[in-house]
Amino acid sequence: MSCRRCASDNNVELHAEVNIHTDRLTGLDKPAVLVFPKVVVCLHCGFVEFNLAEDELRQLAAVPNGAGKS
Repeated sequence: MSCRRCASDNNVELHAEVNIHTDRLTGLDKPAVLVFPKVVVCLHCGFVEFNLAEDELRQLAAVPNGAGKS
């Protein structure tokens, strides 16, 4: 799979732990969502991408005034 940013084929898939906070610094009092996606890292330009599982998306949408609420 080629990098979407630089088209390099020098990519690696890794396991990650990501703690998602909403609303920047003002959201630090709101619950964070801890997710464990596989990430694809381009070793040429540093671009990283990942997808969240459905249950992780539901958790993120349930955060009060979170990313799922406009």
